[in-house]
This record gives sequence, structure tokens and C-alpha cells, in this order.
Amino acid sequence: MKTNKSVIYWLLSGCILLFIMVTVGGITRLTNSGLSMTDWHLVTDTFPPLSEEKWQAAFDEYKKFPEYQKINIHNDFQLSDYKFIYFWEWFHRFIGRIIGMVFIIPFVYFLIKKKLNSETIKKCIILLGMGAFQGFLGWFMVKSGLVDNPDVSHFRLALHLTFAFITFAYTLWVALDLIYPDKKEVNTTLRKYARIAIVFLIIQIIYGGFVAGLNAGLIHNHWPLMSDGQFFHESIILEKYSWLLRLTEGKSGVQFVHRTMAYVVVGLILFLYFKSKKFALSTQQKNGLNLLIFIVFLQFTLGVLTLLLGVPLWLGLTHQIMAFILLATMTYTLHRLSK
Repeated sequence: MKTNKSVIYWLLSGCILLFIMVTVGGITRLTNSGLSMTDWHLVTDTFPPLSEEKWQAAFDEYKKFPEYQKINIHNDFQLSDYKFIYFWEWFHRFIGRIIGMVFIIPFVYFLIKKKLNSETIKKCIILLGMGAFQGFLGWFMVKSGLVDNPDVSHFRLALHLTFAFITFAYTLWVALDLIYPDKKEVNTTLRKYARIAIVFLIIQIIYGGFVAGLNAGLIHNHWPLMSDGQFFHESIILEKYSWLLRLTEGKSGVQFVHRTMAYVVVGLILFLYFKSKKFALSTQQKNGLNLLIFIVFLQFTLGVLTLLLGVPLWLGLTHQIMAFILLATMTYTLHRLSK
């Protein structure tokens, strides 16, 4: 670790910024702020409007789009309200710009100083590409809410959210490769189960994006069963005409998958934990698995409370943040079981 300290700190600072980015993205979504900026410029909207005239011009532009014309026009929506939602979307994009600079400038510096070996250079180039693609996905998502429907596509939202999580996990993985450079004998059995668990966790994150995009957490606010004491509520079948649409576009179906997948993720992590008891583990591996058990049960509890309380902003945001922490813990544990 000593020889790569500055590179490790750089990568970990990127992880922290990505965490902040996803947190602010969650606030942006939960405050319905994501469609407040109706255009995207790399430089000219780096800072918010600096005069009342420019604020009014931005607000007038916003009035041309579906969110204002179909929703906010009926809510006595004033310039002060617009400034609030504008701030969160601007701040989200501003952090994205900061992340770009934090990745690109030190990367060039480390290249010049020859602090990166060829393998790390390849991984960092992948990271830069992922960051650029994530920026594109953000605008691709926003565009879907600026045409007819005053809301973004839940598919694009889930893609944007999940790719942010994956970019974070890969950044952390690259940092862990440098923190723990020594190779060790791999327990292929535990690695296999950890890989399966992280795949299902990512699927669960995707469905978390679907739930957020469809506001599917605002229905069936009961647990352990859905409304009317039903495990599989009849509205799942009634909402859409095919099983594919029911489980990807129907609010009831998407919520059913998300709440059911939570049991699967908990079950897989529990299985991995108890399976690991049969093997001699390092301290790092034990710590990773112990923390994983704690975090997954905490996240499950937060999910239940978020549902029962009808998704209050602070709890919805906490649930999203904990998903991030769970993925970080899962990534660390998988790394310690793999290398």
C-alpha cells in the first residue's frame, strides 16, 4: 500500500464523490427536481443564474415543458419553488463535473509521474469511460421527461442509478487491488456464492430504480403481505396484459419483485455467511462477512419502514444510501474472497 498511497487516496476520494453524487441524485429524485434544467451545456450552466432576469428566463423556459404544463401549473408554482428544484438538479450536475476533474487531472498527473503500472492504467481508462457514459445516461434519462410525459422513463432512471452503483463498485475494486497487492489462494466455493449474491443485489438495485421511477412505493404500504392481506396482489395481473410488462412496468408487479427479491438477497448473504463457517478465513474476510450480515438486515428493515410509512423523503434517501453501503460491503467481501 505504501508505494501507491497517493493513487489509493485518489481512487477512494473518487468513491466518496460518487457516494455524494448518488445521495444528491436521490434527493433530486425525491424532491421531483430532475426536470428543472431543460437543457445541458458542458460549460455555460456550470453555475446557476446570477441575476433575477436570468432566473426568470430559466423559469420561462421551464414553463414550456410537460412537468410545468401538466403538473406544477396547477400547484401555484412560483419562481421561489423553481429555484428550490433547480438547485438540486444543478448541484447534482455540478458534482458530476467535479468528479470528472477529480478523475482526469490526477490521472494525467500520475501518468506523467509514472505512478501507474500498465494494468492500473487500463483500469483507470475504463473508469474514465464509465464516468463519461454515466454523464450521457443522466441526460438520456432527463430527455425522456421533456417530451410528452412529465416524468422520466423508469427504465432510464434505473439504468442511470445502477450504472452509478457499478461505477462506484469498480472504482472501489481498483483501489482494493492496490491496497491488497499480494495474491493469495482463493476459496472458489465462497467466491462463487459471493458472486451470485452480488448479481442478485444488482438486480435488486435495478428494481429499486424501477420502484423509484414508477413511484411504486406509494402503493401496497403493508408488510409482510401486500394490500388486502394478499402475498401476490390481484392488481399485478390487472395492471398490464403480459407477464413481462406486469413485472417491469406495472407498479404492483415491480413492487412485488422488489419486496420479494429482498428475501432472496438476505437469504443468499445468510447462506454465504453460514457456508463460510466451514472454512478457515482471514480477519479481513471475517470482518467483511460480519459487516455484510449487519448491513443487509439493516437495509431490509429500512426497506420495510420506507414502505410502511409511504416513502418519506428522509427514509427513502436513507434506504438508497444504505443500498450503496451494502454494495460497498459486498464488493469488499467479494474482493477479499477473490484475491
